[in-house]
Amino acid sequence: MSQTTHPAAISATRVEPSSGWEPRQVAAVAIVAVCGVLVSLTQSLLVPVLPELQAALGSSTSGTQWLLTSTLLVGAVAVPVFGRLGDLYGKRLMLLTAAVALFAGSLICALSDTLPWLIVGRAVTGFSVAAIPLGISLIGSVLPAHRAGTAIALVSATLGIGGALGLPLAALVAENADYHALFWICVAGGAIAFVGIRLAVAEPPRAASGRLDLGGTVLLAAALVSLLLPLAQATTWGWGDARTIGLLAAAVVLLIAFVLVERRVASPLVDMVTNARPALLLTNLASVCVGFALFAMLIGTASYLQAPEASGYGFGSSVLASGMAMFPSGVAMLLLSPVSATLSRRFGPKVTLAIGALVIAVGFSSRIVFTGSFWQIVVGTTIAGAGTGIAYAAMPSLVLRGAPASELAAANGLNALARSVGSSLASAIGGTILAASTITLGAYALPSLTAYRVLFAACAGAAVVGALVALVIPTGRRPEEPAAG
Repeated sequence: MSQTTHPAAISATRVEPSSGWEPRQVAAVAIVAVCGVLVSLTQSLLVPVLPELQAALGSSTSGTQWLLTSTLLVGAVAVPVFGRLGDLYGKRLMLLTAAVALFAGSLICALSDTLPWLIVGRAVTGFSVAAIPLGISLIGSVLPAHRAGTAIALVSATLGIGGALGLPLAALVAENADYHALFWICVAGGAIAFVGIRLAVAEPPRAASGRLDLGGTVLLAAALVSLLLPLAQATTWGWGDARTIGLLAAAVVLLIAFVLVERRVASPLVDMVTNARPALLLTNLASVCVGFALFAMLIGTASYLQAPEASGYGFGSSVLASGMAMFPSGVAMLLLSPVSATLSRRFGPKVTLAIGALVIAVGFSSRIVFTGSFWQIVVGTTIAGAGTGIAYAAMPSLVLRGAPASELAAANGLNALARSVGSSLASAIGGTILAASTITLGAYALPSLTAYRVLFAACAGAAVVGALVALVIPTGRRPEEPAAG
């Protein structure tokens, strides 16, 4: 059957190398990358303004935290489900759906003044998190091979870029406008992303067949909620709370049931045979480690800088100044994504992933040692951000080599989920570490410098483990490719 595309869309068929980038290729990559940045922005955008939101809404700390938790839970479920739907019914179609979710969820929040409706809007926004793995798969399918590496690296790095840029943007808005302005920015971004995808991105031919596994979807959703909810609430509930223990135990049982069911259905949500191959399994394990380090960088920078000087480490910085301290790390991620692609072509993506992880370890190690000035904190955070950009940009190339074309979007979705699980672990474990050793200043209890150093050591250790795992990832041809010669 012939496939029709918008006249401005890029071709879905790979072409022979040309002398330069075609305008339509540049437009497609730019739109998908911007969409990725906007979506990743939503995950960190509210962090600096949560106290303002709590005061404005008259809500409790635990209730306000659901503005982050709802997005996390819905996004975790949406990523693998949208990935599979993308393989079955079209990656571009599902990318458009993610853009609609970004627009609709942000609009609900922009028009809301009560906590329940804000939580609803944030939950709808959570569906848009699937845009990044979908964009990676789409770019890998529609661009010629000699262009795809750099473009995929850029789109993958947007997961870190948006997170790093979200803090200074939110801080800037918090000091000059009402928090609703943050949501209106996302509304505009969602609309621009939808129109851009419609005009500049083509739908590649679909390689998968079958239908969505509804039973597997329900099982996976229940398992992920059971896993991520106690991690998100660990610092509030406590690790010994019956809810924490019960949900984590339920997550283990549900994940085992999910694996057993998926091995037996004809059209699984997640192909267990494919994703159990060492190439993908080890890539996802390394991604968990790098995802851990990224989120800990976010939670360990703004609050650290805002602590009063009497804490022995903080600088009494404003919300804006602490947010701007993250800006260089976001720029570093953006600039180093093409460097990551070059390293992957020369040394292979697993070596590039290991290099990025080791750079992250260096950045966090410097945070342990150098604490005397504001600029030292910025430099350490920027080094960790640079490593994150290199590592994130290398991951899709490993997925591309390890997954068949019919499972590409689902495999990228699972890899993005692995990063998200790593970030959730960082939030839970990091929060516990910071709460375990505190100092009292007046009526407030703040994490001690020792607590922060333990957190940074854990991040450096996780990054080193990620590097070691990356180096043993087997690489080769894509599964369906014949041997050369």
